[in-house]
Amino acid sequence: MTPPALLAALLLLPASLAPTGETLAFAPAPTRTEAAPSWQWPLSPRPPVVRGFDPPPKPWLSGHRGVDLGTASDGVQVTSPAAGTVSFAGVVVDRPVITIDHGNGLRSSFEPVESSLPAGSAVGAGQTIGTVLPGHCPAASCVHWGVRRGDDYVNPLQFVMDLRPSILLPLVAPP
Repeated sequence: MTPPALLAALLLLPASLAPTGETLAFAPAPTRTEAAPSWQWPLSPRPPVVRGFDPPPKPWLSGHRGVDLGTASDGVQVTSPAAGTVSFAGVVVDRPVITIDHGNGLRSSFEPVESSLPAGSAVGAGQTIGTVLPGHCPAASCVHWGVRRGDDYVNPLQFVMDLRPSILLPLVAPP
């Protein structure tokens, strides 16, 4: 039997049928190689993601460069996911947008969000930055949340959730 097939067979084997005198054990979890999610959700309670991050293969093509978060209704308060400074608050095309510069090249933006904060305003994590207006999602109320690192759009959910894939670890040999 090949090693991968043997491993698969052992994982499917009930513990009561394990070979006598042998203990099945899992290796300790690997240490984190990246920072834990450290931002807060911009809506409370934690919202459903109604449309996920789907970046285009080339920067000039169409795609979804953020996530759409469902809200209970229009008028819901949007909060800053991390401390920063308002770098833009105004209308882009026909939608009100607010952008927060969080430092280290990270900027988050929200639309359609009406805000009274002018550019240059310091905001703390969890501070209200505006309210959701209708117009982004056709069937329900939602807010679009985008995050850029430098010039590249990144998945905003990586800042509030652990998006690393689950990994099946090898069995540890008995002592």
